[in-house]
Amino acid sequence: MKLMDLYIPLHNLLDKSLAFNGTGPLLLRLFLAPIMIQGGWTKYQSFEGIVDWFGNADYGLDLPFPFVLAFLATAAELVGGIFLLIGLATRWVSIPLMLTMLVAAFAVHWPNGWAAIADAGSWMSDGTIMLNKSVMDTPDKLAAAKGILQENSNYEWITSSGKLVVLNNGIEFAITYFIMLLSLFFTGGGKFTSLDYFLAKRYIAKI
Repeated sequence: MKLMDLYIPLHNLLDKSLAFNGTGPLLLRLFLAPIMIQGGWTKYQSFEGIVDWFGNADYGLDLPFPFVLAFLATAAELVGGIFLLIGLATRWVSIPLMLTMLVAAFAVHWPNGWAAIADAGSWMSDGTIMLNKSVMDTPDKLAAAKGILQENSNYEWITSSGKLVVLNNGIEFAITYFIMLLSLFFTGGGKFTSLDYFLAKRYIAKI
């Protein structure tokens, strides 16, 4: 038996899964939508503080036009998240959301390196890729915190939901969300799973 005699029927069988190719974009949208909506809602609730943080040179980002940028970031996440949820204008809303993620990554999180959670044992903290000294100090910080908690509190209860970690606040999450949004930019909302698909089928296909 030739290799192609085995490959072709298996490939044809695999292609049958393409009938469900809207599932991938749907799952990306359902994952991203609540994150974006929550981010936008949080900004909306503390909008004055966000504007101040965007524009302040001493403890903020020192960005120009802080009110405008804060409004755009809030609207992009809140409205864009809702649109992602229902699959409406998916490719369009992915653009401002990607820009928001890039600003977050490089204006806010970049000085902290890659990792969202500090892990001195990670190969990305070994001094060759985005070294962050505070990450390398994590074991000492955790040991100190563990000692204080064990001596002064119910340590077993505090850690019953998970072990103690140190938040590093690196670019990991922002870049991950950017890549997921970039995928949606190319695929759209998904076949059979988004309003975009049905609107395009009804209107654009008839043009």
